[in-house]
Amino acid sequence: MARAVGIDLGTTNSVVAVLEGGEPTVIANAEGARTTPSVVAFAKDGEVLAGEVAKRQGVTNVDRTIRSVKRHVGTDWKTEVDGKSFNPQQISAFILQKLKRDAEAYLGETVTDAVITVPAYFNDHQRQATKEAGEIAGLNVSRIINEPTAAALAYGLDKGDEQTILVFDLGGGTFDVSLLEIGDGVIEVKATSGDNNLGGDDWDNAVVDWIVSTFKSKTGIDLTKDKMAMPRIREAAERAKIELSSSSSTSINLPYITVQDGSPVFLDETLSRSEFEKITADLLERTKAPFNNVVKDAGISVNQIDHVVLVGG
Repeated sequence: MARAVGIDLGTTNSVVAVLEGGEPTVIANAEGARTTPSVVAFAKDGEVLAGEVAKRQGVTNVDRTIRSVKRHVGTDWKTEVDGKSFNPQQISAFILQKLKRDAEAYLGETVTDAVITVPAYFNDHQRQATKEAGEIAGLNVSRIINEPTAAALAYGLDKGDEQTILVFDLGGGTFDVSLLEIGDGVIEVKATSGDNNLGGDDWDNAVVDWIVSTFKSKTGIDLTKDKMAMPRIREAAERAKIELSSSSSTSINLPYITVQDGSPVFLDETLSRSEFEKITADLLERTKAPFNNVVKDAGISVNQIDHVVLVGG
């Protein structure tokens, strides 16, 4: 009997896993990474690319590269490439097909069944659209489950005594807080709140804005008008954000970022953690309201929460 896979179809990155010996195992993709960028691109020859290869060529193929499509799931958003129109389900399906291929290469068998996770606050229309994306990708979506429930299951929290768990999920493009009650192997979402326009992308954007404004104040050059420069800056901003998790400062060095009067211009800046915290303070502040709403809606006090699970990255 073919095994079902579990898929986290994320805004920025996606993951596919399988149960091995009763434990979830994340499947590495063809590039050797455990996460796959949720990026789709259309090459000039019409080939559809998904994952890391799509993300890499996005620097030189900006107009034909699509990111963060999860933000549009369940809406009437469309994008047109080479005269063809694509909706969020179709774009998401390209990512799911990539995950399906990687899972099949790992398992050595055809993958047909999948469980896909969605944010707890996704409405029925968004859940149905996610299921449709799976079907377009050639998957039988046996179940759509809430991301906080999946997180609790992954940590084995359903196997303990009755407890109240807070799941704080700050993803690439969406943020949600969920309060779960667990008992007798049953997980119940008691309250959920969030912001589907808040995530790691926004922290990246804050760093991008800082780089652009700092560079402009020194050189007078507005890099936002340079289509080739901006994708490089965005990648550098993401790297800087990650490095600042473990360092007090990071160097942002981009040679030949642009040209002025026929001569190449280099970008070399240093961003400190304290400056990073300052330029992103408003984003962190936005996470407070959903947390307070969940505690209030569930009618409990903070000291009644047994565990906090942090999800994202």
